[in-house]
Amino acid sequence: MSKKEVITLEGVVEESLPNTIFRVILENGQKVLGILSGKMRKNYIKVTVGDRVLVEFSLYNLTKGRIIRRI
Repeated sequence: MSKKEVITLEGVVEESLPNTIFRVILENGQKVLGILSGKMRKNYIKVTVGDRVLVEFSLYNLTKGRIIRRI
């Protein structure tokens, strides 16, 4: 799968779970799980409840995504 086959949506962090996993509410009202991407971990970018984030989804699983940016 290439990087071009992803869907990027914006959402708000609702809840912080263990191991850098977050529950995110998307713009369309759907609740999904977001896992912090490796670059955000490497650069110590903190994400807290209430932050607006960009979540990247694979076409195969739209219930779990990767948090790639804090807005």
